[in-house]
Amino acid sequence: MKKMNHFVLISATGLLGFAACKGPAQKGAPAMPPTSVNITEASEAPAVYYDKFPATVTALNNVELRSQVAGFITGIFFKDGEVVQQGKPLYEIDRRKYQAAYLQAEANIASAKANYNRAKKDDERYKRLAEQDAVARQILDNAEASLETTRSALAAAEANLAAVRTDLDYSLVKAPFTGRIGISQVRLGAQVSPGTTLLNTISSENPIAVDFVINETDLSRFAALQGKSIGAGDSTFRLQLPDGTMYRHGGRILAIDRGVDNQTATVKVRIEFSNPENQLKDGMSCVLQVLNEQSGHRLLLPYKAVTEQMGEYFVFVAKDTIAVQKKVHLGPKIADKIVIMDGIQAGDKVITEGFQRLRDSGRIQIGMPPAQGAPQKK
Repeated sequence: MKKMNHFVLISATGLLGFAACKGPAQKGAPAMPPTSVNITEASEAPAVYYDKFPATVTALNNVELRSQVAGFITGIFFKDGEVVQQGKPLYEIDRRKYQAAYLQAEANIASAKANYNRAKKDDERYKRLAEQDAVARQILDNAEASLETTRSALAAAEANLAAVRTDLDYSLVKAPFTGRIGISQVRLGAQVSPGTTLLNTISSENPIAVDFVINETDLSRFAALQGKSIGAGDSTFRLQLPDGTMYRHGGRILAIDRGVDNQTATVKVRIEFSNPENQLKDGMSCVLQVLNEQSGHRLLLPYKAVTEQMGEYFVFVAKDTIAVQKKVHLGPKIADKIVIMDGIQAGDKVITEGFQRLRDSGRIQIGMPPAQGAPQKK
């Protein structure tokens, strides 16, 4: 009996505990209070924006200066980094043997001319005698053959003179065009070899080019801009320098490459800029900004009003006391604002603060509560 009574007591206690936990039946959960938010009205405003492309400054003329003859450097006639004029002598390679070869070639020509003139006179004399049957035919044939031999020898001597004159000219390296020359790669007394020794590099500076690549889908857009002249204040192409400043001169399309790279589906485009202050240097990295063709009056919102979900963008629009979530398509960012291409209309009241706690069709209250510790307005 004792065991049975103990069992009944425990069961009764468990029932009492279950009843206590359950408590009185609830009639319904209290409604959640509305979320406090701030709003702004979507409005149209001038929106000028640019597409950005990484670019590289490229000299329109860029030549590596290499020796065409062998020898030792006996003269350097410029300062490193200066602008040199076309035809200016830059390097002299020991010319003594080339001058000697040239003088020898001139002497050979003089000798060949003398032989030719003598053979020509003999030929003319024997022809007159042959007309009178006063000389054997064989002697006339020998005279004609001698004339042809001396004529060929003279032509060979003249060709040799042209060759040694070329070597003599090559021993004096001149600027092929007006441009800025780099730091010399050789010094006085250095030995150079034909075609292999790099002496220096010279490049043109004004005008100068900027190269960048575009996707093949943008080809028609840039083709339409090709040939456009640069007017005063033209800002179709702007250049951002490595220090972040904007280059003050405008540019124009100089060339679009002949074909599309079938591996990257891109096309190289070259923009020409004037460079009077020599700010742009060959090889410099910069950012080319191209005026977007959709610039104009656009719908603008504070960027902070946009939220991203799974690669899509949304904003909350206030409809009386309800927040409605709407999908939008974004344009470029301009300072702290973003261009809205579609999804909402001008005049819509877009929530800019407090939407982090919202769900679609959630209840809202306009006006954020003051922060804790902030003085209350009377």
